Amino acid sequence: MKFLIDANLPYHFSLWKSSEFCHVFDLNETWTDSEIWEYARENNLTIVTKDADFSNRILFKEPPPKVIHLRIGNLKMRDFFDVLKKQWIEIEASQHRISWSIFI
Repeated sequence: MKFLIDANLPYHFSLWKSSEFCHVFDLNETWTDSEIWEYARENNLTIVTKDADFSNRILFKEPPPKVIHLRIGNLKMRDFFDVLKKQWIEIEASQHRISWSIFI
């Protein structure tokens, strides 16, 4: 597993239906941001989120975990999937080069 998908992102999403991804709902949907952060840190996972709280937190703490902050706005599910699918290879590659990422 490499990526922990935050609760603010869709659960039923084909892009992250593989062994590389785990959704917060699969672990504990009642976890606070601090609990999600700690789980990701302990398991060397990259948090994928639309929540600015995680990208703000990483300004004050050293990775791990790494954070991919998706700043895409509100889109229909099909449009969200199309945007993310087109960008995911670049997003995944860049997470190896930098300690944290914000993508628009």
